[in-house]
Amino acid sequence: MAPEPPKTAYRRVMLKLSGEALMGDTSYGLHPPTVSHIAREVAAVHEMGVEICMVIGGGNVFRGLQGAAQGMERTTADYMGMLATVMNALAMQSALESLGVFTRVISAIPMDQICEPYIRRRAVRHLEKKRVCIFAAGTGNPYFTTDTAATLRANEMACEVIFKGTKVDGVYDSDPMSNPDARRYDRITYDQVLADHLKVMDASAIALARDNALPIIVFSLDEPGGFRGILAGEGAYTMVHG
Repeated sequence: MAPEPPKTAYRRVMLKLSGEALMGDTSYGLHPPTVSHIAREVAAVHEMGVEICMVIGGGNVFRGLQGAAQGMERTTADYMGMLATVMNALAMQSALESLGVFTRVISAIPMDQICEPYIRRRAVRHLEKKRVCIFAAGTGNPYFTTDTAATLRANEMACEVIFKGTKVDGVYDSDPMSNPDARRYDRITYDQVLADHLKVMDASAIALARDNALPIIVFSLDEPGGFRGILAGEGAYTMVHG
């Protein structure tokens, strides 16, 4: 008999990554070894029997707010950013399927030739069949970030927690990259994140998580085995909760 996978506190989770997480040490676009590294982390969690949703930003290719700041019409810029997230989702799908993990890219903007349209019941069925679902194109609406899209989809899919992968191992009271005395929180409330303007997720996403009592775990993507370790009850992270 095959050994049982290690026990985990969560059955279904949302993993939110920024587009910049796929850049590695490059200044633009995708860094294939970095994409492969993240895919291996996801595959390790998948082997534990956890049902996984993913949302990946598009800032490594195009960020709508930056385009708008340079004079582009905001709605057009946001739609371009949504298309960038589809590119990232396809790259992650390719990396996961090379590891034998069945994956579906599900877009809020219909693109039938390359991915599925978003239909909630179909996406839930994919999760029940242990396929990783990567939700692309944000919410399908301008003026909403992929943070908000991740929180929305996590609620719709009945995820038990959002994992927010970053470059640091949690939420700090100031930037730990520039302040060596920055203090990391083990636990923090949604209201404190909003009141102190801490850069966890945007305010709409935090408020949506708070209103639905959906916890957020902020952890380091750079820590090997970090995603799997936290699900197994190990490692450093910050829990954002009510």
